[in-house]
Amino acid sequence: MLELELDGYPITEDEYLENALRLIPGGDPHIQNSNMPRECIRKFFPKRKCFVFDRPTNDRKQLLHIEELPDDELDKNFREQSKNFCSYIFDHAKTKTLGYGISVTGSGLGTLVQSYLETINSGGVPCLESAVKTLAERENSAAVQKAADHYSEQMAQRLSLPTDTLLELLEVHAACEREALTIFLERSFKDDTQEFQKKLVVMIEKTKEDFLQKNEDVSLKCCQAELKTLSEALMTSISSGAFFVPGGHSLYLKAKNKVEEDYKLVPKKGVKATEVLQSFLRSQEEVELAILLADKALTEGDKAMGVECAKMQAAEREQELLREKQKEEEQKMEAQQRSLQESIAQLEEKMNKERENHLKLQEMTLEHKLKMQKELLTEGFKKKAEDLNKDIEQLKEDIEATKSGSHFNVSAILDVASIALVAVLPGPYKVLGMGVKLLSDAVKGRKDSS
Repeated sequence: MLELELDGYPITEDEYLENALRLIPGGDPHIQNSNMPRECIRKFFPKRKCFVFDRPTNDRKQLLHIEELPDDELDKNFREQSKNFCSYIFDHAKTKTLGYGISVTGSGLGTLVQSYLETINSGGVPCLESAVKTLAERENSAAVQKAADHYSEQMAQRLSLPTDTLLELLEVHAACEREALTIFLERSFKDDTQEFQKKLVVMIEKTKEDFLQKNEDVSLKCCQAELKTLSEALMTSISSGAFFVPGGHSLYLKAKNKVEEDYKLVPKKGVKATEVLQSFLRSQEEVELAILLADKALTEGDKAMGVECAKMQAAEREQELLREKQKEEEQKMEAQQRSLQESIAQLEEKMNKERENHLKLQEMTLEHKLKMQKELLTEGFKKKAEDLNKDIEQLKEDIEATKSGSHFNVSAILDVASIALVAVLPGPYKVLGMGVKLLSDAVKGRKDSS
């Protein structure tokens, strides 16, 4: 049984631990070896907590099979101590993190340990940075896939094809992309060159293009089917020669206009509605001209005027179709620009948060080193206390550098990120690089002014 007593006075569990970690004076090698683990514990564990456990049972036979023993057969004091221990861990234990406050999950920690041990077993020199790099590659790849899957699933759930307009699809895309990027940035780390974010951009862009194409295909099929049904009577009349009579041109125009008006009233035609209608009207131009020229009820002047009118209407329809296509391209460009701006903004937010976490960690480390130095002086280890001065001064410089941003240049990294993200976009969208560069410059100007 461990006695919580020092110099005849009762002490707490924590006081017992701190007393056990006190360094032993002297330069003897045995003393130095004894002090080494104490120093390591004091250095790497700023906050320490000690728990004392009684024996789980006094029955030696039960001790041989302790893992099979029911809880109610364990010693009462041991059960209470175990409960207190677990409660403390659940309430106070913090998530394990890497640099910049990056959390490590259980599986991530397993990867770190596995990579570290494999290096040792292979006879190599273990390097934590190398193990972290291995973990980052695995976690970032998983983050890309999870974000891309979320985007695909949400697009499929939220879209009802065909959409009435291109803008409707692009708005759903923007929302899903924003969520996907958030998922990626929450899980990824050490993606300094934006390699994995670029992969995500490419995957999302491809999936978006697939939805755009599918939206057009569904709309095209729907519109063609509707127009075929609505024009059946017109096509039958043309085939039977019903319009090749005096006054037939007027009858034809009335029938054709009815098809056009009825078609415009059909809901949910989608983005190909105008193009399909224009294609149909274009296919009727020769038929209309033949009916016009054969109409004996019209004078030559009427016919000439009818020909010119048909040409003007055809030209106007073509211009309307061009304007619609141009508008769609502008909407795509604007959506892409907003997407890039959102990516840069979220990346900036993540980097600023990482800088804040890193600063907190540095300040905690400084506080711990100052405390260690004070303890060493109190215990009479002046030389060891002085040896810490160099570390303390360097840490103070690092803290000032983090505060000023000189070691964490957000705007410079955003410049690189904007170029990297634009570089993986389809050709027409690369012109947005200048716009994103201007955004990064604006961020830089905002930082400088503050």
